[in-house]
Amino acid sequence: MKKAHLILAINLISFPLINAQKINLAPSKPVTDEYFGTKIIDDYRNFENLEDPAVISWMKSQAEYTDSVLGELPYKKYFVDERLKFDKRSGYSTSNLKITGGDLYFYLKKDADERFHKLYYRKGFKGKEELLYDPTTFISTFDPESKQKHNFIINFLSPSWDGSKIAISMSENGKEISEVIIMDVKTKHIYPEVITNLEPTTVGQVKWLEDNNSFYYTYFPVADSNSPEYTKNTEVTFYRLGEDPKKRKNVFSRVNNPELNIDEGRFPGIVQFNQRDPYFIGNLGDVDDFTDTFIINRKDFDKGIKSWKPLYYKADKVYEKKPIGDEVYFMSGYNSPNFKLCKTNLGKPDFRNPEILVPEKKDETIKEFQITKDGMYYTTTINGVDARLYLYRNGKDIPIQLPFVAGSVSIETKGKDYSDIWIYCSGWANETRRLKYDLKTNRFEEENLVPLIAYPEFEGVVVKETSIKTRDGVDVPLTLVYDKNLKKTGNVPVLIEAYGSYGISYSPFFARSFSMWAKKGGMVAIAHVRGGGEKGESWHKAGYKQTKPNTWRDLIDCTEYLIKEGYTSKEKVAIWGGSAGGITVGRAMTERPDLFKAVIVDVGSTNTVRMEITPNGPGNVPEFGTVTKPDEFKALLEMDTFHHIKKGEKYPATLITAGINDSRVVSWMPAKFAAKLIANDASDHPTLFKVDYEGGHYGGTDLARAYANVGEVFAFAAWQLGLPGYSPKENVTK
Repeated sequence: MKKAHLILAINLISFPLINAQKINLAPSKPVTDEYFGTKIIDDYRNFENLEDPAVISWMKSQAEYTDSVLGELPYKKYFVDERLKFDKRSGYSTSNLKITGGDLYFYLKKDADERFHKLYYRKGFKGKEELLYDPTTFISTFDPESKQKHNFIINFLSPSWDGSKIAISMSENGKEISEVIIMDVKTKHIYPEVITNLEPTTVGQVKWLEDNNSFYYTYFPVADSNSPEYTKNTEVTFYRLGEDPKKRKNVFSRVNNPELNIDEGRFPGIVQFNQRDPYFIGNLGDVDDFTDTFIINRKDFDKGIKSWKPLYYKADKVYEKKPIGDEVYFMSGYNSPNFKLCKTNLGKPDFRNPEILVPEKKDETIKEFQITKDGMYYTTTINGVDARLYLYRNGKDIPIQLPFVAGSVSIETKGKDYSDIWIYCSGWANETRRLKYDLKTNRFEEENLVPLIAYPEFEGVVVKETSIKTRDGVDVPLTLVYDKNLKKTGNVPVLIEAYGSYGISYSPFFARSFSMWAKKGGMVAIAHVRGGGEKGESWHKAGYKQTKPNTWRDLIDCTEYLIKEGYTSKEKVAIWGGSAGGITVGRAMTERPDLFKAVIVDVGSTNTVRMEITPNGPGNVPEFGTVTKPDEFKALLEMDTFHHIKKGEKYPATLITAGINDSRVVSWMPAKFAAKLIANDASDHPTLFKVDYEGGHYGGTDLARAYANVGEVFAFAAWQLGLPGYSPKENVTK
């Protein structure tokens, strides 16, 4: 029997029979492409035109149908109600903390009954809290006369060096393109000029100069995230308060610096610097961990003299850097896949043969470092899930004993001229804790902006860190979250999440959603597949471009391990991946459709052969490849889920999501995937396509809405895996 994809009239339906309805097939206009002698047919090329009325109509009908189905799943209501209850218990939440040298704390805060975070500040940790800005008062420069209600959120903060001014970035409905306002902190006066066309959360940020009245940022000439020109030819722009932002001063870009041969798809940016540094350092960024980087004398820069010279190139494998005076400290991946900490002189830099401060550690990967008045603090991780803290001081590498075992640790400081250091410690089953470290006493003191609360509901949830041996003999870390009373019945509903791209580690964080699932009798597994950064740069390179198949095959092997160990069965496994994780779960599904009961592809990259034409495509070439090179085209085709869908194959139940304002994975990509899967799947399993018309890559603006989106993922898995007590009612009113 075929499955249903029609909007149903108001009537009574039986959930097990929803697939018996007539299919609403998507309009198809095939196009044949040829790459290096290989012809491939794209059945839904017409979907790349999001203004096509037929495409618009089909997407909306699918979205409405999907919402009608997901809205009736009982686990969704349970999830949203519990998450909101937890928020009320804590009272409020905070994020985006920034601390200036003068000990001013700037942060976002949202009370449990509020929809959006507001901006607050205080003098010191124990200072009196004061409201600075409410984003609901913001009026967009692009729509100043509109009476329509806009839902803007604050997505980025940048206080000036002395904390007298603060740049506040505003975005709407999940869009990453922002408008930035500047506030005088003492008077709360907002300057009338609004900076537009920037993405400070991802590119360029707002870099204040020491006069506290001017800054640099990266300008996007095209603000329409649906345009293929969106991310091209960005410019580093100088701005001084009070000036007209439209009269931009382009100071570092492809246009301003033709002598540097900057590719149109790379992002120039002025990066780390200190007050009164005699130079500026500029990167040409993309998704690669390593960059081509240049340096310029500040006097030349201020005069407009284009004397940029190379500092290092990608091949030098400099991962993170912090200049101090005539020297630069950095993490080096050169002949060190787990990284080492080094320094070199900026007058005569040598990044391949630098002075090594902390050699590469055999079983630990260096993750980050910060420099303070007392020395260099840095963190490491084992398999991405076991964190350590160290201090390098006076030539000695000193381990610092954490007050408790932590899955991940991050560092916060005021800068090189201060001793202050805080750490954030996180784990899968415990809240993030913020602690201040006192070097003199070697003690940690809690300094949480939000009081820690108890979760008696999660008592008995355990975390097991293990590893599995893959088909090619590699040990892949695997995290298991479950209740201590769980038995190996072979019938446990298991939701496996995986990512595996860009060298990003899937690090432990307090996932209430995981514990909620565990207490209902399920298990959450995190497969730390190749392509991530859990085991350093070599782990990343083992799952990108031509080696990308390792990523989804690691996921397949992790699934088979859980079945072999007696935890679960094929009928009880769902896999979940978002963004680039869509490659991982999408290709696992198309390579082994028999192995999974359900698949969730969340704003996933599923049509990699066409990725390059999207706004975010050119910047992703270093990670996935380009269709202009034969070997890389072959790799892109191999990782393309859309082109691996086979006619007549029986696929698992699938939930596919898209954000209409998504500039990273443009919404037509998951739409094409859903359309082809619906047309070719021979099973009776549902394929649901959800479109968030008020969201982007990271969802929308409302926290309750975000909870609903995550709740739908777990609800879909609960439905398909038969989580006890959370199957839909036999008769559902539509």
